[in-house]
Amino acid sequence: MLKAKNVTKKFGELVAVNNLSFEVKKGQVYGIAGPNGAGKSTVYNLITGNYSYEGKIEFNGQDITGLPPHSIAKAGIARTFQIPEIFPSLTVQKSIRLGSRFGARGGLDLEHTDELIGFVGLKEERFQKTGLLNLLGKKKLMIGAALATKPEILMLDEPMAGSNANEIISMMELIKNINQELGITIIIIEHFMKVLTELTETLLIIESGTRICCDKPEIVTSDPRVIESYLGDAYAESK
Repeated sequence: MLKAKNVTKKFGELVAVNNLSFEVKKGQVYGIAGPNGAGKSTVYNLITGNYSYEGKIEFNGQDITGLPPHSIAKAGIARTFQIPEIFPSLTVQKSIRLGSRFGARGGLDLEHTDELIGFVGLKEERFQKTGLLNLLGKKKLMIGAALATKPEILMLDEPMAGSNANEIISMMELIKNINQELGITIIIIEHFMKVLTELTETLLIIESGTRICCDKPEIVTSDPRVIESYLGDAYAESK
């Protein structure tokens, strides 16, 4: 469904992504992890057209290399951000409708967007200004707006960051429902390894923009290279 082939991104002399290749299959929950500064968010920015790069990225068999962000969104790829990006003066309803108006294939779909408000768990906050939402609410709002574009792939960038245990459970349930009930392929960057091992079918570990390991989570978390570069001995001993 999504293929990155020998992708490299340099910022001057800094190699942020180094000859990286991977494939995400339709229907998967695909995880990406690695140390801070490993290049994870840069990979997202390459896929969604924010940076130019060497190499090639294909989506549904079509070359999307070099396409601008709005064209990639229209093709069926949506994303969220580590720090919530919202319009604080707009209501939840209007914010999610914006996703449909400007990003959705087929244009504005009010019935669909109103269903999404309940789906992401913001029905009671429908007419509340988004700036008043708590962190979890803002993250769910971003997901709702992304879903309003009717994507085939939803890319989540550290959706659990800053959340407590109950909020993490709530977010995990939402991600499972998006994948299983809506049939949307998920790519997720996350630092909570327990979240990744429970949610994902395939887990890619990168360090300094380089692929370290990619396999089933139980295999990845037992790989000596991953333990050395990312997880540490304490994690290995706790398993």
